[in-house]
Amino acid sequence: ISRHESEHLRKNPDASLIRLGIGDTTQPIPDTITLAMAEQVRGLSTIQGYRGYGAEQGNMPLRKAIAGKFYQDMGVKANEIFVSDGAQCDISRLQMLLGSSVKVAVQDPSFPAYIDSSVLVGQAGELEEETGKYGNIIYMNCGPENDFFPDLSTIPRTDIIFLCSPNNPTGHAASWQQLKQLVEFAKANGSIIVHDSAYAAYIRDGSPRSIFAIPGAKEVAIEISSFSKFAGFTGVRLGWTVVPEELLYSNGFPVIKDFNRIVCTCFNGASNIAQAGGLACLSTDGYQDLCKVIDYYMENAKILVDGFTSLGWKVYGGKNAPYIWVHFPGMSSWNVFAEILKKTNIVTIPGRGFGPAGEEYIRVSAFGQREIILEALRRLNSFL
Repeated sequence: ISRHESEHLRKNPDASLIRLGIGDTTQPIPDTITLAMAEQVRGLSTIQGYRGYGAEQGNMPLRKAIAGKFYQDMGVKANEIFVSDGAQCDISRLQMLLGSSVKVAVQDPSFPAYIDSSVLVGQAGELEEETGKYGNIIYMNCGPENDFFPDLSTIPRTDIIFLCSPNNPTGHAASWQQLKQLVEFAKANGSIIVHDSAYAAYIRDGSPRSIFAIPGAKEVAIEISSFSKFAGFTGVRLGWTVVPEELLYSNGFPVIKDFNRIVCTCFNGASNIAQAGGLACLSTDGYQDLCKVIDYYMENAKILVDGFTSLGWKVYGGKNAPYIWVHFPGMSSWNVFAEILKKTNIVTIPGRGFGPAGEEYIRVSAFGQREIILEALRRLNSFL
């Protein structure tokens, strides 16, 4: 994508690009949160306020706040929450924990880090050029024909199942019934679910925001989440992973003990400045301010969904996530991406980048200023 963009700008140096590709937040972080971080920074210049190393697992007040805000009545305890420098970093730490000998299943399409990290640790096997799939990875097709959720009756047993809900890129949020089926499937097969809930704050239809809303999930699941997309912390870097005490290997040893060892070996803890901001995010005022920002992005998503729909294209997503998944039947996603860039100066993401099942789709991000979103639709209207 970067090469295409650079080449386009070389040929069209005066082009005014609109970037609706990468899922980077654009709205400023509310004052209630940045002031807390600024106060933490100022404190570092005083004897009373200076802090050095903190707990590798995260500051306990923040861990307790995460448990109270996101896992109330789900039985998740503060000591089961590991604060980190972001969900993507934790994906790789989990892969280090799991090792190269496990068999993994991923949604297709899905966030590329699950497959890429599997390649890095040696789980993936050889790339099959014809299909674009790795030989040792099970690809769980998630398209409109199965409501963007895998048909578990066709999925063989794997050690690990990666699931992102709401899904990036399709925007689908798994229902309670779908997650219940997945938990039962994992129990029956002795599998561990790695559930990515980075976009949970965007859910609007009452779908579960955590897999731990499902009874029994603590026995089979790990959950990764992040402040990046709901709090605008993409550059601040703060996330967390929940590893329940009930999650055991087949020999009865608790997984949490091994993950704690990984964290203590490979990580010295999230920045205390970022953690101060995270704590402010979960205050009453901070969270209310963030909800307004989320509403802003979701209004952008509605505008984009309505715009593409009015142009006659089938659109998915945009209801529980800030991504719009647009179908161009029979067309190469890279060709659609290239034509839109050439004719409108808009950068999107070709669906093929999220897996073989992303062919014929593009992903459009609703992260952006309102006037930019409206200008993008004007350009698309003239092109499409």
